[in-house]
This record gives sequence, structure tokens and C-alpha cells, in this order.
Amino acid sequence: MTQWYVKELSKLTKVSVRTLHHYDRIGLLKPSIRLENNYRVYSEADLLKLQQILALKFFGFTLSHIKILMLEEINVFDHFQAQQQFLEQQIKSLKTASQTLEAILCESNSNKSVPWKTILKLIEDYQMTQELKNTWVTKALSPTELKEYASFEQGLATRFTKEEAETSRKKWLELVKEVEANLDKDPTSDLGVEMGKRCMDWVNAVFPKEQVTLRTTLWEKGFKGGYTDVPAKVVAWLDKATSEYHKRRIYAILDQVEIQPSDTVLKLWNDILTEICGDDHTHKEVVYEAILADDKISPEAKNWLKKHLK
Repeated sequence: MTQWYVKELSKLTKVSVRTLHHYDRIGLLKPSIRLENNYRVYSEADLLKLQQILALKFFGFTLSHIKILMLEEINVFDHFQAQQQFLEQQIKSLKTASQTLEAILCESNSNKSVPWKTILKLIEDYQMTQELKNTWVTKALSPTELKEYASFEQGLATRFTKEEAETSRKKWLELVKEVEANLDKDPTSDLGVEMGKRCMDWVNAVFPKEQVTLRTTLWEKGFKGGYTDVPAKVVAWLDKATSEYHKRRIYAILDQVEIQPSDTVLKLWNDILTEICGDDHTHKEVVYEAILADDKISPEAKNWLKKHLK
């Protein structure tokens, strides 16, 4: 059986003598053989154990964690899975940090002062993203969308006081309860339109115009995707109610084509389109095509749309 003194094992494994002594002191790897002259010698079993330690260190396990893994009869693959997830998150964090530095470098150079306000804003966005871990938005949104949502959350803290935020939250919960109580009603009825209006009034108060696209993403991916605690039936009912509310508003605006000045109608049209679609031009095209195919829209209104929007 092959045996090694500490210096020999160090040379063989490229692990320093100092490190091997440290492993000995903390009880992680004690030489299993003691000679008559009291010298400690490592065995083949010790070498195998050292190789296991080095492998676990490579995968990011701490020495204290490695000691537990080596001493106890546990399923190491469960720990491997947990460590893999931990390392994956570290990769994402490092990538975000790298992207943050890249953004800073794009806005600055050696001849400029360091943009500390920009740096702090980027760090705040990153920290907010970290705080959103284990919430439904992390499951529903892409990393880019999540970053935008983190910025939106920060904005809420400056736009609303705690009391205002709580009042807003209660309004939403009351609306959800009221919809639940009326699920047997037609969402395209006058009652549905009234609730659709209340929903959009609340939404427009929470989301500024420049974040309409984010709002739509949250609704489509989060609420309609089933990631929130709002019942799917309520989401589906409200989706139809708000669609009917917008449709009736569009009808009312286009009914004024032959009555009001063209500029007045155009402003109303642009306002409703921005409320529905934000800056999403693809979504605007979908709405536009749907209106041209709607038999309830007069030929005059359709011609007006073609004239002013093409």
C-alpha cells in the first residue's frame, strides 16, 4: 500500500503543505497512519478523501459544509443539486454586475468624472431585483422585464406614501372581491364595463404612461399566466370587461369623426391607443386592424383612420 509524508502528498496533489496542515487542524483530513517516530503519514484512503475535498471545493462548497458531507451518511446528490442552483444564481448576479459596469463605462470615459448617481441607480435596480426573488414576478418575467419591474417598484415608493399605497391595494382587493361576486354576470354588460372602467382607472393611477408596456406584460404573463393569487376566473372576467370598456370608448371616439374637428378626434384616438398599447407599435397595429374589420365602425370612421394613420 502506497503511503506519503505531507511534503510528498503536497507535491503529488499540488496542495500546499500549509493547506494540508490546516485540514488536519480543523479535522477535515487527518493522516490515518502514525509511525513509531510519531510522524503522520497519509494513506491511499486519505488521498481519495483529499480528492473528494478538492472536487467539492471546486464546486464552491465551504470547508465546513465539506466536513459535514464527508462525515455524515447523506445523499450528496441533493447537495449537488442545491449547489448547482446556488452557482447558477451567482452566475446571474455576476452577469448583472458585469452589465452594470458595462452600462457605466458606456456613459463615462477616462476624461469624465465618475457618474455616481448613475451607479447608485443601477445598484438600486439590482438590489430591488434581488429582493424580488421567490415572488411570482421572477417566474413570469424575463431578466430584462424583471429589471424594468424593479425600477417600477422603486418608482412606486417615491410616487405614493405608505397610506396611499395601502389605499390603492385595498381598492384592488375590493374590485377582485366584487368581480368574484358577479362571475355569473356578463362581463360585456353595462355592469362589466363599469367594473372594467374601475379596473383601468386603478391601473392608470399605478402605472405611468411610459410603463404601459410593462403593465401589459404583467397582465398577459403574470395574471393570465396564473402566477398571481387572483383566481383565473376573475382574471378572465376582468380581461373581457376591460376589453369591452376600451371597445366602447373607441366606438364613442370614432362616432365623432363627422361631428368634431379632425385634430380633436385624433387626440382622443391617440390617448386611448396609448392607454391600451403604450409604445408597443405591434399592439397598436393589432388594434388598428381589428377596428378596420369591425362591422360596428362606420365606413366614414374607417376612411378617417386610413387617412390619418397611414
